[in-house]
Amino acid sequence: MQSAPVKKSRPDDFREAWMNIFRYIGKYKYMFFLTAALSAAASVLSLLGPYYISELTNLIQEGLDSAMDMDRIGEIGTLLIAMYLISGLFSFFENYMMATVSQRSAEMFRKDISRKLNRIPLHYFDRSSKGDVMSRVTNDVDTLGSSMNQCIGSLVTAVTTLVFALILMTLLNLVLTALSVAIAVAGFLIIKVIAKRTQRYFKSQQKNLGAMNGLVEEQYTGHTVVSLYAGQKKAAERFDKINEELGHSAFRSFFLGGISSHLSGLISNAGYVLVCVTGAVLYINGNTSLGVIVAFMIYVKLFTGAFNQISSAIVSMQSVAAAAERVFIFLGYEELPEETEKTDISGIKGLVKFDTVRFGYDPEHEIIHGFSAVIQPGQKVSIVGSTGAGKTTIINLLMRFYEVNSGEISIDDIPIREMTREQVRSLFGMVLQETWMFEGTLRENIVFNSTGVTDEKLDEVCAAVGLTHFVSSLPEGYETKIGDLDSMSAGQRQQIAIARAMVSDPKMIILDEATSSVDPLTEKMIKDATNRMMSGKTSFVIAHRLSTIIDADMIIVMEDGRIVQTGRHEELLSVKGAYKELFESQFDVAERG
Repeated sequence: MQSAPVKKSRPDDFREAWMNIFRYIGKYKYMFFLTAALSAAASVLSLLGPYYISELTNLIQEGLDSAMDMDRIGEIGTLLIAMYLISGLFSFFENYMMATVSQRSAEMFRKDISRKLNRIPLHYFDRSSKGDVMSRVTNDVDTLGSSMNQCIGSLVTAVTTLVFALILMTLLNLVLTALSVAIAVAGFLIIKVIAKRTQRYFKSQQKNLGAMNGLVEEQYTGHTVVSLYAGQKKAAERFDKINEELGHSAFRSFFLGGISSHLSGLISNAGYVLVCVTGAVLYINGNTSLGVIVAFMIYVKLFTGAFNQISSAIVSMQSVAAAAERVFIFLGYEELPEETEKTDISGIKGLVKFDTVRFGYDPEHEIIHGFSAVIQPGQKVSIVGSTGAGKTTIINLLMRFYEVNSGEISIDDIPIREMTREQVRSLFGMVLQETWMFEGTLRENIVFNSTGVTDEKLDEVCAAVGLTHFVSSLPEGYETKIGDLDSMSAGQRQQIAIARAMVSDPKMIILDEATSSVDPLTEKMIKDATNRMMSGKTSFVIAHRLSTIIDADMIIVMEDGRIVQTGRHEELLSVKGAYKELFESQFDVAERG
């Protein structure tokens, strides 16, 4: 299987990721330190056990040849039980607190990512797949929450075990201690070499997982189109390619991580055997006691086992670092500037001016070239033109979804850059070409962010857009749970979107291909409803069907980001130009149909 090219991971990446994590969980630092202290205390108490077991063994051995010191044996036994009980309690609270820290940290990550999604410029989503963004919110954050809980607790316990086991072993026998340390250091060096090669595969795994989520989301939402064009084979090939790369990086990361654990176990068992043999020789030569050998048999397991824990913790830490890097890259992305000062917009009447507006999604490739127009309060303006002429881009600039490169857009002579984005968008009711439904009731989908909407108002709005029959057919009326995946037609979803715009009673209206998915009868009904909604309000209509905008007060014809004609329907038809060509081409199509 051909491996995918993987960017080499630097030690600095690993350290930086973990420094970012510790800075991020700063509010839990005292809980974290207390958790580490409890873990260390539990380990120390457990390590004292073999030390006293050594004495207990020697007492029992001596008692075989003389009187058994039952009082001292009882004292040691009681002390051991107390130590192990207290150690168990410390471990319980340490696990509880560590789980609390890790899961609260994951919760913080999710909250900050959710906040970031509302603060990040739209051009980020133009360049990123939805699946990759979703992977950062779900998979990467889950990895941070679960693996961080495992690796930090294990690391603290392992380091404490190494330090105190070494001290206690040194007090018991220097020869056996030196042997144990030599075995453990050899094992650690081997594991370090393997772990160094593992990190880049964990990073590749998280990256490929994001690509996989993006592909699945893309293929799932476009399943009908894929099937329609018999694109299953090509889709399967793309899936197989990403799946192979993901499988390869996941195999390498988990295989090498598993090898580390198995090598640690092998080294631990080898050390156990060597200590037993060496201890037996020392005992025969009278250089140590049976109790020391018994204690060392336990300590060598704990000592080498600590290296096993460290290797597992390092593998988990690498996984956490890879996930954290992706999350922090997203959280570190530029945000929209903070807006605190608010302009008084209570008296807005709807005078909209575009003054020599220039814009390009990529600053080096301008697509709107010096757009200028004045729309009087209450006017209905239609923007028409061929696909890609810049119609929707003008609306995006008006709504401050993007900022102009140069020029100015103003409402009632107030530049929109002096208003907050929330203020600008609160002035408009907008119906997009692509409808959006969320999981919730029909009432919630129509009302959305509006307040004080009564059933009478809902009935009025739904009747206006032709939804009355649809509402009456639902089992629970307005309280019926719906979603984007329910069996609603595209036209019904569009009617709901129009009702959502109407119910908020906005000061200005934007319709972007609002009737593109409905039949002619429903289109007429919606047109009558939107005309009532737009009556007396400044409104912008983008439509390919020119028959729907012939009553507009002003028609702006665009080509390649420029205005080529303006006027009313009759005026534009009376002269030769782009509008007449568009209208006649649609008339010819209709005649042939």
